[in-house]
Amino acid sequence: MSEERKNIYLCLASMSPSGAEQKYVQEAFDTNWVVPMGPNVNAFEQDLSNFANSNSDGSRLDRTVVCLSSGTSAVHLALIGCGVQAGDEVLVQSFTFCASSHPITYLGAKPVFVGSEPTTWNMDPVLLEKAIIDRKEKTGKYPKAIVPVALYGMPYDCEKIMAIADRYGIPVVEDVAEGMGSRFNGQVLGTFGKCGVLSFNGNKMITTSGGGALICRSKEEANEVMWYATQARDAYPYYQHTAIGYNYRMSNVCAGIGRGQMTVLDDHIAHHKHVQSLYEELLKDLPGVYIHKQPEDPRYDANFWLCAATIDKEVHVKGQENAYKEVITSAVGGAAGVIHAVDSATTDCQPNENVEALRVFMLDKKVECRPVWKPMHKQPVYEGAPVYTNEVETEIFKVGFCLPAGPYVTDDDVKYIVECIKEAIA
Repeated sequence: MSEERKNIYLCLASMSPSGAEQKYVQEAFDTNWVVPMGPNVNAFEQDLSNFANSNSDGSRLDRTVVCLSSGTSAVHLALIGCGVQAGDEVLVQSFTFCASSHPITYLGAKPVFVGSEPTTWNMDPVLLEKAIIDRKEKTGKYPKAIVPVALYGMPYDCEKIMAIADRYGIPVVEDVAEGMGSRFNGQVLGTFGKCGVLSFNGNKMITTSGGGALICRSKEEANEVMWYATQARDAYPYYQHTAIGYNYRMSNVCAGIGRGQMTVLDDHIAHHKHVQSLYEELLKDLPGVYIHKQPEDPRYDANFWLCAATIDKEVHVKGQENAYKEVITSAVGGAAGVIHAVDSATTDCQPNENVEALRVFMLDKKVECRPVWKPMHKQPVYEGAPVYTNEVETEIFKVGFCLPAGPYVTDDDVKYIVECIKEAIA
């Protein structure tokens, strides 16, 4: 009797074969460093800095990394570092997860969404400059920051975006939560702008169970971030505060996991790239299904955190006639947390019926197949927000889906996944 196939998830956390994570966590307990500071935090920050500062040609940068409680908190503190205040506007990529834009609202500022280019699916430099000029004309001032996103690990056009930002004197917060280890022209993403956001959630390239970090351009800027992350206490012999701070520092226990994860980061990146190459080969002759590839421009070096694809709207998927007939009862993609119940599975902007049918079909085959992110300017919470777009990202949302790529995904799994897709559209 053949062994029952296990569920294949998008990207599960994978510990080092050596068990280094347990070693460092045990050290935290043995030395009673079970607090949001300590030797593991310091060492993890140094490991991250060493990685971020290493260019492919052997040259070095001089960035400093601060470990925080989440990627979202990193975005929040980055915006504070850019001087964002209530009433200001911040330009942010629309095609992203909500953590890229929500922190803007934490500060009472206003997100202005920028659409995507069709090649990378990331922020379109032409639309970015259009938005900058138009906001200046409409409000009398330039936006306070620009937030491009490395969607699914794909690099954005760093050269053009940074040139535009420099031209108008606007700082760039690089959201590379999905792009750890991705490079542009040999340089690690997150080191081009004023700062770069990393995430170590349980499904990212490496994990600390939760957690994030901010890549800063100097030790002085890193110290300011750390000050805000530890409740912004002033140097008096008693507790005195001249600014609002936050409890955003990473736990020493979680940092121990991160130290162990750094020993397998290069292996994880190589594995994701390998899985992407398998999908490209196995799907190349399947009509109507297209794996999303990075540009042929050699400057682009994606980590392929998740492998994304599109399916033509004309392609029929088994069960398509029943798409959206039932509401879900748990979060899409197995995401943690609680979801609000809804009366209908449909909205005025949703994936095509064949994408939803494919998700359901693959789920029945024990394969996690998730829709791509819904653009933020199409989210009800941002109704009425300014947006500059050609709706490229909206059209991709209707036809796009994500496929498993994590360290536990084997070559056999990829072959099985592709066969399931073929079966679904047969």
